[in-house]
Amino acid sequence: MEIKSVPIAKPSDVNFILGQSHFIKTVEDLHEAAVSSVPGIKFGLAFCEASGSCLIRCSGNDPDMIELAKTNAEAIAAGHTFIIFMRDAFPINMLNAVKSVPEVCGIFCATANDVEVIVAESEKGRGILGVIDGEKPKGVEKEKDRAWRHDLLRRIGYKL
Repeated sequence: MEIKSVPIAKPSDVNFILGQSHFIKTVEDLHEAAVSSVPGIKFGLAFCEASGSCLIRCSGNDPDMIELAKTNAEAIAAGHTFIIFMRDAFPINMLNAVKSVPEVCGIFCATANDVEVIVAESEKGRGILGVIDGEKPKGVEKEKDRAWRHDLLRRIGYKL
């Protein structure tokens, strides 16, 4: 077995969700979850089929986001995985809808950070072992850092 690191290729202002699911119906259900969760979302998604034709199935409403999803799904190439890229939306606004899709088994990450996907490859295929999401911690939060976090969440409307 070989272990590989696959960097996610995307512009810095684009968010994405990477997960695992189990059925071809995933594509349509994730599409519906996106448009019903976030009015005006621009998104593209791709799903790596793990049996039958083993195609990368795609959907979305923004050609650039669909292309990002296809390109990254091809690079990861792990069966039963999906990736959703989005503009004008944040993963937090649709993550519960994605997790409630019956075919979704789990989420590896939901972020705008630089991400490396750790993939294991055998003769049979590929699977995601995990992700490296962003950078390692540079210290422990102090009182001024806690105050900044507290104020930020209220300023951007995520807390009252």
